[in-house]
Amino acid sequence: MLHHISLGVGDLGRSARLYDAALAALGYVRVWAYETEIGYGSPGGGDKFALKFRGDAPAPTPGFHLAFAAASRAAVDRFHAAALLHGGRDNGAPGLRPEYGPGYYAAFVIDPDGYQIEAVITETV
Repeated sequence: MLHHISLGVGDLGRSARLYDAALAALGYVRVWAYETEIGYGSPGGGDKFALKFRGDAPAPTPGFHLAFAAASRAAVDRFHAAALLHGGRDNGAPGLRPEYGPGYYAAFVIDPDGYQIEAVITETV
């Protein structure tokens, strides 16, 4: 259904450090970059996620969160560790979340602008 999504951020460099590392752990890369915007996606593909500098970006609403697809539990683990090393705050360590369904393995982080982000793989049980 979605083609892509963009987030407004208060400091593009700070956000890029987190997303470069965390998304690389999931196999995603920068597919384009400009002075005030950066797009991420699969290598050789178009953007599916973008950061746009908005110096006065309002804080996200509490109900908003964004989940990135992971190829494995190890990728979820790497995403979480990388995000924490690059300015993210823990919002749920990697692990199974049976309340979301059998085989739902995820990790949760809050980025420097307050966005709640997640990496998830849903395995067949």
